Amino acid sequence: MKKLVVTALLIISVFTVQQVTAQYESIVHTGEFGISAGAAHYFGDLNTRAKLNRPKPAFGLFFRKQFGNYVALRVAGHYARLGYSDVYNTQNEYQRRRNLSFNSNIFELTLQGDFNFFKFVPADPDYRFTPYLTFGAGVFSYDPYAYLNGKKYFLRPLGTEGQGTGAYPDRKPYNTMALCFPIGVGIKYALNDNMNLGFEVVYRITSTDYLDDVSKTYVGADKFPPLPDGTPSVAQQLQDRSYETGDIIGIEGRQRGFSKQKDAYIMAEVTLSFNLTSYRCPTAY
Repeated sequence: MKKLVVTALLIISVFTVQQVTAQYESIVHTGEFGISAGAAHYFGDLNTRAKLNRPKPAFGLFFRKQFGNYVALRVAGHYARLGYSDVYNTQNEYQRRRNLSFNSNIFELTLQGDFNFFKFVPADPDYRFTPYLTFGAGVFSYDPYAYLNGKKYFLRPLGTEGQGTGAYPDRKPYNTMALCFPIGVGIKYALNDNMNLGFEVVYRITSTDYLDDVSKTYVGADKFPPLPDGTPSVAQQLQDRSYETGDIIGIEGRQRGFSKQKDAYIMAEVTLSFNLTSYRCPTAY
């Protein structure tokens, strides 16, 4: 009698597991759409030691198309603010004396591949969590600006390194659009069948060295004609601000930036996404 009871329980258990498995297999995770929010940080000629001491806000929207349980293709749009100042460089006297600064709004559009380390099936309690790797390519706009006597000035039109002035024909005004190549890692967890919570850190390599308006050498104050009343122009005052910290260092030919290394930025964000699912006939047993 006991053997019959045990056999019956085993049959019921196997049948139940098969039914649950069939139920999970009938729900296909086809993708997600979501939002992200966090912080962004800049690395470049004004932040040569890769310090993370001046984060600024970042926000995003994304759509992720799922191809199976491990691979997805993501389209994402971001807005972020970036900025830095030489006054934060307390360990480098030359950079502190240089006294340059910038801020910029970033608008970014990227196409990324996401690769899960674990099988991810939001409807299945056993597969609701995974770390992932992401990388891809994109385009972003930027337009650095600085403040002088409390007034905001966009730096690109000023030609602070002689761009467009005629003195240096090889230095053309830089474009306010550039390429970016994001690469990073993240984790995500399915809160329920419909919603996922995640966190990711993604570094952006860029194709520009003018994210901060600093790249090559000083061209000298004499390349920036004074105003009609004889006072220095805004361009002259912003191309070399060492006069605010001591003797002028911005003589023609002296290093202002490092053109052989492109600028970069990073975003660390919390993500909230909503699952898109479809249904198929469960496997027959």
